[in-house]
Amino acid sequence: MVKGNGYGFGRTTLMPIAGELSNQIAVGSVYEADDVPDTHTAIVLTPHVGQLPTHLPASAVLTMADIDHVSAANTQGWTGNVVIKLQSSMGRYGTTPENLALLEHAIRDDHCTPVAHSVHFPLVGTSADHVHEIEQWLPRLNPGLPISVSHLDIDAYARLINSHPDREFQIRCGTSLWHGERSLLSLTTDVISTRAVSAGDIVGYRGVTIPTDGHLVLVGAGSAHGVHALDDGRSPFHFNHRRLVLLEPPHMHTSMLFVARELACPGLGDRVDVQRPLINTDVDELEWVDD
Repeated sequence: MVKGNGYGFGRTTLMPIAGELSNQIAVGSVYEADDVPDTHTAIVLTPHVGQLPTHLPASAVLTMADIDHVSAANTQGWTGNVVIKLQSSMGRYGTTPENLALLEHAIRDDHCTPVAHSVHFPLVGTSADHVHEIEQWLPRLNPGLPISVSHLDIDAYARLINSHPDREFQIRCGTSLWHGERSLLSLTTDVISTRAVSAGDIVGYRGVTIPTDGHLVLVGAGSAHGVHALDDGRSPFHFNHRRLVLLEPPHMHTSMLFVARELACPGLGDRVDVQRPLINTDVDELEWVDD
């Protein structure tokens, strides 16, 4: 899968690599399908009910989870290949067992071609739980169509394949592929300015009062990059394994940090660690380091 912000690397960075691994590349939406090379098939994971983009490749495969998705495509004359999305414990879009036949009938009536079933599982639960859900679906599904699954570990996926040699399974790999060894990944930002400040000084968009003598540290990451305080309000910035004080919410391309006078302060050009999920971060620059 190559979707969203490209798992922090950017879709344009990952797309050629994905193309070497498979002739099918799953993307997040119809607006991302044009990123897929013409030599490969784009599998669009999110159903679409609006106007289809004019640049949507004719070979793209759309996901449909109910009759409304079929009707939306049909009114625009779209008659391509379709993945049928199945309901799971995730509770998002997906047809129920009771509505599966009705959806299949609507797809055929609108001259679309089902090419696979798809099921998407939550992060909670075990791989064994997810396999059980898949096996509950199997008797209801056309055995001639592959089943695309997600969030199974390697052993569970192997057991699923071995337990049902008469069925074809495909596994969608995203985070586990691109972030497989997380210890090899780091997210940092540059210190772009520092200056001494005194207790009582007023700084920032919101007129924050400096609590004690120290240094104001400005770093080149902010809301434009998807960087903000952690859910519990703590700063996401660290230096020398110590959390730095975030004076106010990050704004656009800069965040304002404070370091008390008695503590080690990063200098101009130093790197500050950023505690953010890569899938939520718009990265300015990638650095590939050989170890």
